[in-house]
Amino acid sequence: MSGEGGRLGPWLRALRLAVGGEREPADAERATLRRLETAIGYRFRHRTLLVRALTHRSWANERGEDENFERLEFLGDSVLGLVASEWLFERHPDLPEGHLSRRRSQLVSMPVLAALGDELGLGAALRLGVGEERSGGRSKPSILADGLEALFGAVFVEAGLEASRRVVRPLLERGEALAVDLPSPDSKTRLQERVQAEGSELPDYRLVAEEGPDHEKRFTVECWVGGEPRARATERTKKMAEQRAAARTLRILEGGRRTPDG
Repeated sequence: MSGEGGRLGPWLRALRLAVGGEREPADAERATLRRLETAIGYRFRHRTLLVRALTHRSWANERGEDENFERLEFLGDSVLGLVASEWLFERHPDLPEGHLSRRRSQLVSMPVLAALGDELGLGAALRLGVGEERSGGRSKPSILADGLEALFGAVFVEAGLEASRRVVRPLLERGEALAVDLPSPDSKTRLQERVQAEGSELPDYRLVAEEGPDHEKRFTVECWVGGEPRARATERTKKMAEQRAAARTLRILEGGRRTPDG
């Protein structure tokens, strides 16, 4: 898979034509792409393949083109699933299948992938349409997660599975750490059930700060239990901040700590 010969040759040549040939990107774009390559630890030989992996549907639609990163995302999803399964199998030799499946689901979930994409600076490298750009698309979790999977797919197309492992495995290490701090969709429900079982008042979520322009708002929420602030979280929406604050409060209650910052 590393060369242009064989079955990938025609595909890569067609790809160059579809995204504008071998033109050199502008200096700013080239610097952004280089930073992203440095972050993932892989340098693309075919720059057009990297560009395709960063091209959102909105960018292609506004230019009347059909090609975007969705096919690479489809492939990258499978590559990620395989490498994550292999990594978990080796890392946790004593865990049964059910536990391994749950951990894999966490690792490849949209919140974890979006957080990884954000840390890698993926948002700045994406090609987005004007409308998507104005609506804050560079920080949308769904776009970041999809773009990261497309990036994995592009590495696999160009260099195969071993190169994909070298890119994905270090991110799985970081993803496992991130998954601990990311809220599950039912964190608020679980917290409510816990405090009710203990006879306490229902949790109270208080908005303590709202910052940033309309398209990049950040909301800080405190979770109060038993008349005390137990944890605080900042997110792009109030609902997400409440869920994260609830998740942190659950860990605090389990560990016996009390700190508004979680």
